[in-house]
Amino acid sequence: MMLIPTKRRALQCMLAALVCILLMTGAVAQTKAPALNKENIEKALNEAYTKFKDVSEGKNADYIPELAKVDSKIFGIALVTTDGKIYSTGDLDSKVSIQSISKVFTLARIIEELGSEAIKDKIGVDATGMRFNSIVAVELQKGKEINPFVNPGAIAATSLIKGKTYEEKWNDILTTHSDFAARQLDVNEPVYQSEAATNQRNQAIAQLLLAYDRMYFDPKQSTDIYTKQCAINVNAKDLAVMASTLANGGVNPVSKKKVVTAQTAAHVMAVMATAGLYDDSGQWLYDIGLPGKSGVGGGIIAVAPGKFGIAVISPPLDAAGNSVKARKVIEYVSNYFQVNPYLAMPKEK
Repeated sequence: MMLIPTKRRALQCMLAALVCILLMTGAVAQTKAPALNKENIEKALNEAYTKFKDVSEGKNADYIPELAKVDSKIFGIALVTTDGKIYSTGDLDSKVSIQSISKVFTLARIIEELGSEAIKDKIGVDATGMRFNSIVAVELQKGKEINPFVNPGAIAATSLIKGKTYEEKWNDILTTHSDFAARQLDVNEPVYQSEAATNQRNQAIAQLLLAYDRMYFDPKQSTDIYTKQCAINVNAKDLAVMASTLANGGVNPVSKKKVVTAQTAAHVMAVMATAGLYDDSGQWLYDIGLPGKSGVGGGIIAVAPGKFGIAVISPPLDAAGNSVKARKVIEYVSNYFQVNPYLAMPKEK
């Protein structure tokens, strides 16, 4: 039956009014986040992989010669829920060096060993606002407030690790990373040797920290341990398990081993939120909202506390040193499941 123009207009007005009411009450504007189940997780990861697999932006880090040789086509995504379920797509076989993501887990260990107040006193937790390898913050603050996620603070953190010898400290670091990953990790020797041959700036940073009494072990050995730490080999699944351990309050959801306390995990994630993505940490938090950490090897991890850890490996980096594809994927998945902790929907009346 055809409506005469007057009745059609009346019906259109009624429908428009109904939509306005629904929008005002939130019935249309609010959409419930998809359930975090197998079907939806696999759908989200596959969609993200397909959407971003042909992105050609960015380039491999080349200031460490061996990193320039890494296959730029590596692209793997993994997500591990806090009940230990593992989901993945893409390349999970290829390994890259963990690089600055290692700073997360070394920080977790020294908080466990020394306490949260000691970290604030001996290193600092405020973002420096400087480049990751800058000495300006060290000079301005006389070695204080240097943050464990930039190189000066990370080298100081390594020097704080429990142990009286190089070997004891290194074993503690490697064991910690392996416990977070739920498997025994090893070192990418070519990357380690390449970094060790080109880390003169980090050696100089360690000596400068020593001048300000902010180095807590031999500066040369501390720098070498830090260099080896950054060369630990991981794949996307390893990183996702490590991130999910933080999401699960310090208990590895795969191995069920308590690696750190829930309070330590909370402290670590706070620093990840404020200083985890180099110069783009503010932009990351603004766009995604999740605690995250990147490394110039091409990996990024992010944590949805109480829900999951996600990791992506793709070596080409943007100007700030963060993987282009990894950032896009994590933003896509975060939005898909609406896990940004700052995204608070109004309650329905």
